[in-house]
Amino acid sequence: MNTYYNPDDLKKFGKISEFEPNLAKKFFDYYGEVFKEGALTEREKSLIALAVAHTIQCPYCIDAYTQDTMEKGCDEAQLMEAVHVAASIRGGATLVHGVQMMNKYKELSM
Repeated sequence: MNTYYNPDDLKKFGKISEFEPNLAKKFFDYYGEVFKEGALTEREKSLIALAVAHTIQCPYCIDAYTQDTMEKGCDEAQLMEAVHVAASIRGGATLVHGVQMMNKYKELSM
C-alpha cells in the first residue's frame, strides 16, 4: 500500500522518547492512566478513541483503535456506529459555525 503515512511507524511510537525522554514518560504515564477502567470501561474508552481518531483523521490512531476495539470484543457495526457518531458531531460543529457566517454576512450587508 502506497501512502504518505507509513503503517510501520505506528510500531515506532514508543521511540518518540529518544529526543525527549522526560516529557515522553509523562505523556505515556498520562496516556496509560487515561485508558484505565474508571467511570468508563476500557472498551468504551477505546470506542471513543476510535471516533476521535476519525475526527482528527489520524491514520495511525485509526489502525491502533480499530485493532484495540476488536480485541475488546467490538464488532463491525459498533465500530461503524462510533465513526458515524464522530461524523455527526464534526458535521454539526461545521454547520453551527455557519451561524457565525450568517451573523457576519448580516453585519456586512447592512
